[in-house]
Amino acid sequence: MNNYIFAAIIFVVLIVVIEMLLYSWRASSDVIRSKKVLNRLQGNSWENDITTVAGDIVKTRVVSSIPFLNKLLLKINLVERFEKLVKQTNTAHAPAVFLLLAALLGASGFLLGRVMSGNTGTGLLYGSVCCVLPFVWLRVKKALRMKKFIVQLPDALDMVARSLKAGHSFSSGLKLVAENFTDPLGTEFMATIQEINFGLPVADALKNLGKRVDSPDLHFFIIATILQRETGGNLAEITQTIATLIRERFKFEDKVRVLAAEGKLSAAILIALPFFVFFVILKMSPEYVEVLLNDPFGQKAGIAAALMMLAGVIVIMKMVKIKF
Repeated sequence: MNNYIFAAIIFVVLIVVIEMLLYSWRASSDVIRSKKVLNRLQGNSWENDITTVAGDIVKTRVVSSIPFLNKLLLKINLVERFEKLVKQTNTAHAPAVFLLLAALLGASGFLLGRVMSGNTGTGLLYGSVCCVLPFVWLRVKKALRMKKFIVQLPDALDMVARSLKAGHSFSSGLKLVAENFTDPLGTEFMATIQEINFGLPVADALKNLGKRVDSPDLHFFIIATILQRETGGNLAEITQTIATLIRERFKFEDKVRVLAAEGKLSAAILIALPFFVFFVILKMSPEYVEVLLNDPFGQKAGIAAALMMLAGVIVIMKMVKIKF
């Protein structure tokens, strides 16, 4: 029975490897084709300043460059949320690549754990840990990108406000920001400008920007802009006020971090101290902790202590974590 399981897992790994090789070949072909199209567009452009290919007028969801896999994944509801996560990281790879990579790492981890320990449970544990690594990487990259976007936002809003005061249109202000800021803010604003250029209403383009970027500060700007376009008002002054409020919030967060630093340090010391004392005693007097490790009552006492310590850690973390 085990031989059949191993054969099935090896077959799945080989299929995933072949699919990833096919994707790499298709991706390289798409890059060459895109460069050719870009060169033709630049040659036929009146202004000859095209820097990116905007894409089709009618957007199509592409989860994978492999047609049958793309159709299969589009039928799964959870794929839409995962697709949004991949887009928020601004990675060059399609969502299907990370799904295939997760399957490959999971199968490889299972085989590695099964061979090293000879236990199926250990193999499943190794496989589960390896399987979630691509998703953890995407989460971390998204968090870092969103944090960088928030840091760039006040300066971008100031630039939009100055552009409006100079007499430029709102779209021109967004384009100026897109051209002068790096990723992620410049990339996201450029996508918004492209949507507006293709005929999408400004309000809808801004709402799409809010869906792509998880930032409450950006949502304030979008709501204020939409309301101003419907009711009137001084958009330059509103935008500059939002930028000032964001900067003041940054200052307040820094002050809170400084004041909470002592509590966080105390929490870290209290968490690490029991483990430190345990290993020191285990090294100096092993017979002293032998009862805790081998006696049934000692094991229960250790489990109870660990649970109480976990509860204390949760309480401490809740106390020192400030939500804005």
